[in-house]
Amino acid sequence: MPPDLETLRLAEAEGVLTIELHRPDRLNALTPQVAQDLRAALEHAGRDEIRAVVLTGAGRAFSSGADLRSMGGPGDDGRVDLARSLREHFNAPVRALRDLPKPVVAAVNGPAVGIAVSYALACDHVLAARSAYLLLSFVNIGLVPDGGASALIPARAGAGRFAELALLGERLPAERALAWGLVDRMCEDGELLSEAAALAGRLAAGATGAQAAIKRMVNAGPLAGLDAALALEAELQGARGDDPEFHEGVAAFLDKRAPRFGDASRAT
Repeated sequence: MPPDLETLRLAEAEGVLTIELHRPDRLNALTPQVAQDLRAALEHAGRDEIRAVVLTGAGRAFSSGADLRSMGGPGDDGRVDLARSLREHFNAPVRALRDLPKPVVAAVNGPAVGIAVSYALACDHVLAARSAYLLLSFVNIGLVPDGGASALIPARAGAGRFAELALLGERLPAERALAWGLVDRMCEDGELLSEAAALAGRLAAGATGAQAAIKRMVNAGPLAGLDAALALEAELQGARGDDPEFHEGVAAFLDKRAPRFGDASRAT
């Protein structure tokens, strides 16, 4: 029987495990509990009966990214330990997705924001609804990309594309993401889940031993730097959590105004 998880919904059919991020009222924002549940779901996917996995989100979003409230946010001392949150919680699902010796299909049904971009791109195949988009929003609140984005995006699209997404912090619509190679297939909104299920079913009927070996090749080749990227991102993010730019970015986000990063820099 699938485990009963607080923040996910699981379904099994014909060798395919579908994992649905299930916090639709919060646009499936990621918390330490979500990360823990996702690790448990992927451990469950290691059973012999499961031969392929689909990862998607409930409602109108894939995921709005990390829920800053779950990490405490800047407290009375003005500090939040982002490095610890990444190392102890949010990075683990990325590694679990890559280490699972079975193919994983991401069905990006809506916005994928922040570290959720990394969760999608850590999958082996990425399908996206036409209305979906990717957004590395970190720079907009004074942070840097994390969750392995600095390795996962260049591996698919090159360093220049990563720099553009990271430095500008703008939405990348599904159609453009497809042209860049970040998305493997774009589907009409109402057809996304059926197409993802069909692809996962095809993979589940395939040679799982060969598929596992191919994943090892990808991990050892294009993604050989993933662990180093996760470590560096956590280090840099930890420093950003202490920076006035982050505090200004969060304050601006909560106040629904443009951040004044120049004022924050002069305050240091």
